[in-house]
Amino acid sequence: MNSIKFLGLAGIIFLASCNGSNERKESNDDTTATALATLDTAKFGGSFDGKAVKLFTIKNNALTALITNYGGRLVGLTVPDKEGKPTDVVLGFTSAEGYKTSTEPYYGATIGRVGNRIAKGKFTLDGKEYTIFTNNGQNALHGGKKGFQDVVWDAEQTSDSSLVLTYHSPDGEENFPGNLDVKVTFTATANNGIRFDYEAKTDKRTPVNLTNHAFFNLNGEGNGSINGHLLQIDADNFTPVDSTLIPLGENKSVVGTPFDFTKTTTIGSRVEERNEQLTFGGGYDHNFVLKKGAQYGLAATAIGDKSGIVMSIYTDQPGLQFYGGNFMKGENTLKNGVKDDYRTAIALETQHFPDAVNQPAFPSIILDPGKVYKTSSEYVFSINQ
Repeated sequence: MNSIKFLGLAGIIFLASCNGSNERKESNDDTTATALATLDTAKFGGSFDGKAVKLFTIKNNALTALITNYGGRLVGLTVPDKEGKPTDVVLGFTSAEGYKTSTEPYYGATIGRVGNRIAKGKFTLDGKEYTIFTNNGQNALHGGKKGFQDVVWDAEQTSDSSLVLTYHSPDGEENFPGNLDVKVTFTATANNGIRFDYEAKTDKRTPVNLTNHAFFNLNGEGNGSINGHLLQIDADNFTPVDSTLIPLGENKSVVGTPFDFTKTTTIGSRVEERNEQLTFGGGYDHNFVLKKGAQYGLAATAIGDKSGIVMSIYTDQPGLQFYGGNFMKGENTLKNGVKDDYRTAIALETQHFPDAVNQPAFPSIILDPGKVYKTSSEYVFSINQ
């Protein structure tokens, strides 16, 4: 990997290019630079379920993020590329209605109560069996029929760089036990990152596994396949799955497999290899067991092969779900007018392991009354030169 410079320098270049006589003219290639600037905030007005929907902006240094309280979604995220051009690296839509009607319901969303899959939508807790709506074949995915991506969160913008969203999930919502109070704080950090701080409290034992489901293209939204992106994941093991993408119950070494990203590797270099695990999801959609465990640290680094934008992911979660856009079908129109075609985005979700509520060998996701669920993840952007 070439030397990486943090975006402070890139931000200076960006600001210089947008002021004074050196302002550069927009070209047809600048759609990702202008998508957020031209976004009509009125299209994020109105209400769903009787609650007002709004669009918020947070920023710090060279990073600007747009967030809607409908689903706690990251709508866009602009950072400079290696030439100083502002680039929107998150896929999203131009209105709240666009998210509501999308055939891919999780773009940019806060996911809960339980991120990832629950086998056959069932789990037993304290001797009682619970059944969650099966919305992913025979399994429940990302909280069931109406997960946190479909609710309107209460919002408070505490500063130019911070937004706090809260949601009360009542006992029995989507058949999960307990009243769950959730808080997510989005922060544009001083080191050109966006941080997600999650908190939750319950009055009954309940499973909780929160994450954000941003879809990234580090070359810019709609700028082609992500198979040319470079990726490194700090994991010696991944979690094999069955044909429905439910873990088999044990972890496997990445050595000698297409899942070995211990060194920086082009995403698409082995995605078409004859490998049983890859055929199940048509590519990557797997949990990686982070070497750092539950300690806060670097989990992964991705690099846009054209833009030079580097995204370094830090988290205290034990797992990282790497999804390579295998189910994208070009059915939705993104902010810049381009379709969400096959493998034009990746998701790198910091979380606990899939189906952990049914897998006693995995780290537990059960939250007890009197305890506080608390976890943090940060996506830091820099330049590869």
